[in-house]
Amino acid sequence: MSLLQEIKNYKPLNQQEECDKEQMISYIMHNANYLERENQIAHFTASMWTVNKERTKTLMVYHNIYNSWSWIGGHADGVEDLCSVAMRELQEETGVGNAVLVSPEIFSLEVLTVNGHVRKGIYVPSHLHMNVTYLAEADENETLVVNKEENQGVKWWSFEDALKVPDEPWFVEWIYKKLIERCR
Repeated sequence: MSLLQEIKNYKPLNQQEECDKEQMISYIMHNANYLERENQIAHFTASMWTVNKERTKTLMVYHNIYNSWSWIGGHADGVEDLCSVAMRELQEETGVGNAVLVSPEIFSLEVLTVNGHVRKGIYVPSHLHMNVTYLAEADENETLVVNKEENQGVKWWSFEDALKVPDEPWFVEWIYKKLIERCR
């Protein structure tokens, strides 16, 4: 199934997701390079909301660019199978290799603003991430590895603490609370 069809089939949880779903559909239909980060207006990314088996904790990374604890994810870079992108990013950013995808279906949708920043010595202008999130379960006893190119830390947080440690209030209010609620 195409990414466009997956997004069309997704049932939004709230008004934020309804609005973002429509924006994503329109963007795909009007931009041939929607999967490429060379599109400096907006491009697709994938995230993995990773929880323990009891669904009481989530795995987060301390992201280098955002200087904040955040979920795990990355750029599509031309790959339409965003679920595989999210799973790859989980392994690359945390070292977790035995996570189990709860469902291949989309867990949530969000359009995220990205402020201009420097990456590998090159300025990247402000843009949007059309983000698709999936849900995975992992063993919290599995060895975690910090990917120094991407993050400064990897840690399991209780759901309560996962709402306290990020330095991005919009993410906490609109994304992380929603993801935690969906897990319950």
